[in-house]
Amino acid sequence: MFDRTVGPVSPDGAARPAGTGKPVRRRRLPLIGLLLLPLLAGLVPLLAAPGTAQAASGCSGRLAKTVGFSTGELRVYKSRAHACAVTVAKKPGKRRTMSVALQARGGRAVSDKGPYTKMAGPVTVNALNRCVRATGAIGRKSVSTGWILC
Repeated sequence: MFDRTVGPVSPDGAARPAGTGKPVRRRRLPLIGLLLLPLLAGLVPLLAAPGTAQAASGCSGRLAKTVGFSTGELRVYKSRAHACAVTVAKKPGKRRTMSVALQARGGRAVSDKGPYTKMAGPVTVNALNRCVRATGAIGRKSVSTGWILC
């Protein structure tokens, strides 16, 4: 970058008289930027991927039972040690009273009730080797499963 006889050299290669101006520094991408660039590029497809049904329901496990009714449906999910339930509206958008309740045999019912636009829940109970029953309602319409997953 420096010509010892003349002085600093500009980026275009022209020599300047000694003592005039500062030496030209090239900007380099920091090492951290080089390491983070491929990592961020790898995350972009993950962020753009559509959600799964599990994420939409809020429950983990496999779908064990679906009971439909005129205003929506009650979905019950089962994993190894837990049962989970949600009530999903057939036509989401308008705020209305929705509820879901889930009870393991020998235990207390767990419920969620309120004015929702899309779904009520999720509610989860411990259900390792136990039957469960679920109830869901949207507006004045409701449905119940009876004892299932025995």
